[in-house]
Amino acid sequence: MTTTSAATDRAEFLDGVRIAVRGVTEKFDRAYHQREAEAGGTGEELWRTLAEKNLLGVGVPEDLGGVGGGLSGAAALMEEMSAAGVQSLFYAITTFSREAISRHGTADQIARFVAPTITGERRLCFGVTEPDAGTNSFAMRTRAQRNSSGGYTINGQKAFISGADAASHIVLVTRTAAPGEAVGRTNGFTLFVVDLDTPGIELQQMEMVGVMPERQYEVFFQDVEVPEDARIGEEGMGFSYLFDCLNQERVLIAAGALGLGEFVLAKGVEYAKGRAPFGTPIGAYQSVAHPLARAKVDLEAARLMIYQAAADYDDGEPAGVRANMAKLLATTACHAAFEASVRAHGGYAYVKEYDLGTLWAAVRAQLAGPVNNESLLGFIAERVLGLPKNY
Repeated sequence: MTTTSAATDRAEFLDGVRIAVRGVTEKFDRAYHQREAEAGGTGEELWRTLAEKNLLGVGVPEDLGGVGGGLSGAAALMEEMSAAGVQSLFYAITTFSREAISRHGTADQIARFVAPTITGERRLCFGVTEPDAGTNSFAMRTRAQRNSSGGYTINGQKAFISGADAASHIVLVTRTAAPGEAVGRTNGFTLFVVDLDTPGIELQQMEMVGVMPERQYEVFFQDVEVPEDARIGEEGMGFSYLFDCLNQERVLIAAGALGLGEFVLAKGVEYAKGRAPFGTPIGAYQSVAHPLARAKVDLEAARLMIYQAAADYDDGEPAGVRANMAKLLATTACHAAFEASVRAHGGYAYVKEYDLGTLWAAVRAQLAGPVNNESLLGFIAERVLGLPKNY
């Protein structure tokens, strides 16, 4: 249970994070984000500035060289950036990727792979999804086998790997069980941190609808040899370690959706106040005002769940249920806010200079990834309501 003093300290820390982020996004704003995306950039100036302001250390414990704040701090950073129209998937991915190393890696791995993300020297990407496995990660085929040199040889393919071109390393989930061997949360899968410059790794960009600085890639592994010290923790425990990261992932994606929802809602509200084709602002019409108002209510409900889930995680309490609920609520609320704003804008929603239709892909993709909302409902039905497993 969080004490009143601890809760106050946490609130003050989050306020400090938000103020610092606003100082960054005033310079590296939505227009910068769009220019980088359209020019094929990776937001390098933004990344360096986040490092200079010590913001890349948010979420990393102080004894590991970070500035603390836990998942709550990381969520506040993600929300505030997204509320400025600057969704940094790289921050989210790097944050939950390094969590696996911080929790289960060696002191040497933490020094080599976590510390450089705080200074901005390194970015991490995360390799779980495969073309044929999709949501069923237990069906993944990418395999790491012991080799004669004492390390591992990796073969396989990952898909939808955000920012693989700008990342230095990939935190990779592989199958280490032999074909036909039973697998589960604590056997059969292993985590590695792999240098993306290792021979045998090939990146192929996926052509996506919508543009962001973090592009999507298929990553191919052909006889990729890695040393034993590339393995994170024990062999076979990969999914157990992965689940430690997934609650962080859910909360950070939810925080990004919350911020983006506020961003698109603000656009709709501003337009509804000024647009008056019949002399009265359209915001006075219930058909326009009510969807905007409902979206605000839903976003605020999502906010409560996000920061409760983050606090549970930071306090060492079970956070899985609330993290899943947070992702479901926030992405749904963001989509509703977008739809309400589009309806308010009418035809102007599709004019590029209004920068609303340009966000459709980012808003809609959150409903499907990194885990689809239908799977979250299935999880809640089973784990909370006690209904039979349906997936």
